[in-house]
Amino acid sequence: MSYVVVPGIDGSDEAHWQSRWEAGWGAEAVRIAPGSWSAPDLEDWVAAVGKAYEAVAGRGPVVLVAHSLGCWAVAEWLRRARPEDAAAFLVAPPDPHGPAFPAEAAPGFVPLRPAPLPCPALLVASTDDPYCAPRKSADLATAWGTRLRLVGSRGHLNTASGVGEWGEGRELLGEFVPPPSA
Repeated sequence: MSYVVVPGIDGSDEAHWQSRWEAGWGAEAVRIAPGSWSAPDLEDWVAAVGKAYEAVAGRGPVVLVAHSLGCWAVAEWLRRARPEDAAAFLVAPPDPHGPAFPAEAAPGFVPLRPAPLPCPALLVASTDDPYCAPRKSADLATAWGTRLRLVGSRGHLNTASGVGEWGEGRELLGEFVPPPSA
């Protein structure tokens, strides 16, 4: 199993659960490297997802582990590339039409509309995410054709939310994509 780590705006700092998981996965993980972290350009991010996927695709199944705006980059890349042997673990996608969405920083993401994903996916959301209300998370899950797991009041499921290593998320990932048996 290989992992493509797809953070949101500005990447995930070292205390973010994505960075911690990536460190634990070692060579089994690769992080996207767009040139537009702070002012996300959709095409740059989609290309970065594709490049990261290609770096690990020959090793077996790939799980795209996305947070926040990274969920939209993954969804758009999946829609275009339609890879085989991939799955998506989508955490805290923002509502591009919500009042908290950083539309000025990421205008290319605003016109995106969710469409069915071509692979298994799980959307994990908080009930008090300032970037996406629970009803909108449910709407996204339906439109993307994913399962939805609401995890209670955890904010944006990031470093500021205080989830740390986010063991609950690791358990959800393990239930969604069990590790290959030895």
